[in-house]
Parts: sequence; structure tokens; C-alpha cells
Amino acid sequence: MDHMSPRLRAFLSEPIGEKDVVWVDGISHELAINLVTRGFNKAYTLLGQFLLMHKNEAEFQKWLICSCGATESEARESSDCLKEWCSCFL
Repeated sequence: MDHMSPRLRAFLSEPIGEKDVVWVDGISHELAINLVTRGFNKAYTLLGQFLLMHKNEAEFQKWLICSCGATESEARESSDCLKEWCSCFL
């Protein structure tokens, strides 16, 4: 876990619970607003989208960029975060 950002480390330290989507590493305030507008207000709803895409990082990143206005960096960081969370808790 030494290579992880403090934000990612905090996200992975416990189950998702009722965390807002902005807790996901890589999700900026602006992207969070776009996600909430589309019904993804909680981290678990974004995780659900990731799981519906069969944890396919490239597909998830493309969806975040094209549908939600994420930057490539935001999309990569958030998919990495969700992938790591799945590795820890699923």
C-alpha cells in the first residue's frame, strides 16, 4: 500500500457503506456533480456500474469519459480504485 495515495488508502480501509461518490479516488468535485446528475450519488452505485461492465477497466473508463465528462486521469484513477476495492472486499 506504500504506492497508494492517501485518498485511495482511506477508501480501501473499510467497506463502501454509504460513502458519497466523491470518496472514490480520482473523482473530482466537478465529475462528482456530473455523476450525481446521472444518478450515481453513492460510491456503491458507481461500483455497481463497474461490476455491470464485468470489471472491464477500459470499458468503464470509456464510459466515464464519454458519458460523464471525466478526464483520462480521473477515469484511470477511479477504475484503479474500484478494482483495488474489489480485490480487497469481493
